Amino acid sequence: MKFSANLGFLWADLPLPEAIRAAKAAGFDAVECHWPYDVPPADVAAALAETGLPMLGLNTRRGAPGENGLLALPGREADARAAIEEAIAYARAIQCGAIHVMAGFASGPDAARTYRDNLAFACAAAPEITMMIEPLNRHDAPGYFLTTTAEAAAVIGDVAAPNLKLMFDCYHVGRMEGDITTRFAALLPLIGHVQFAAVPDRGAPDHGELDFGFILPELVRLGWDRPLGAEYKPGGETGATLGWLERFR
Repeated sequence: MKFSANLGFLWADLPLPEAIRAAKAAGFDAVECHWPYDVPPADVAAALAETGLPMLGLNTRRGAPGENGLLALPGREADARAAIEEAIAYARAIQCGAIHVMAGFASGPDAARTYRDNLAFACAAAPEITMMIEPLNRHDAPGYFLTTTAEAAAVIGDVAAPNLKLMFDCYHVGRMEGDITTRFAALLPLIGHVQFAAVPDRGAPDHGELDFGFILPELVRLGWDRPLGAEYKPGGETGATLGWLERFR
C-alpha cells in the first residue's frame, strides 16, 4: 500500500515546505494539504521537486471567518469562482492534480442549483485537474451542504463532468453512514481520492471503531491502487503517531 500525508494535520507545526520534507523522511509516498495560499508556490514546488513527492490535492478557501466553503452559497458566486480560480492557479504552479472544492454551510434548492453551477464552472475551467467533493459529517460540520455519499453521487451525476469525483473519507463516512467497504465498492468508479482517520476521535488509525488493518487492505483488494490519504489529528508530535505506517504498509 502507498500512503499520502495530509499536511493540514500532520506536521502542522512546520512551514509547509518543511512538512513536505518531514513526510518524505517518514516514508510517505505523497502529500496533500488544505490551504497553502500563504506560502509562495515556488517554495512548495521546490520542496516537492527535492523530495520527489507528488502533491495530490489542496482545498479551495473556506471564505470569511465561520464559513466552510463557498460553492453552495447563493449570492456568493463571484467569491466562489474567485476561490476556484485561485486554487487552480496554485495547483498548476505546483503540479497538483486535484482540488477539493468546498461547498459551505447551506441548504435548499437555491443552494443545490448554485452548487451545481459552480462545480460545472470549476470542471470546465481546468479539465486537466480533478475536482473533488467531500461529504462532511454532521457532528463536525453541522449545516454543511453535503453530508452523505449518496448526495455526492447524485451531484456528480447531475454535473456530468468527467473530472468531477468523490473524496471518500473513511472518517466522515464512518461517522455518518458506516459500512465502509461495501459503500467503497459501490462508489469506486466515482472516487478520486481516499482519506482515513480513527472514528470517532479523528486520531491515528490504530484505535477506535474502525479496523483499518482490515479496511485499507480491503480497499486495495477492491481495486484502489493510489496513495491512501492519512488525514488525522495526531494530538501531539506527528512522528510519535506513525507506528501504523509500517504495519499497514
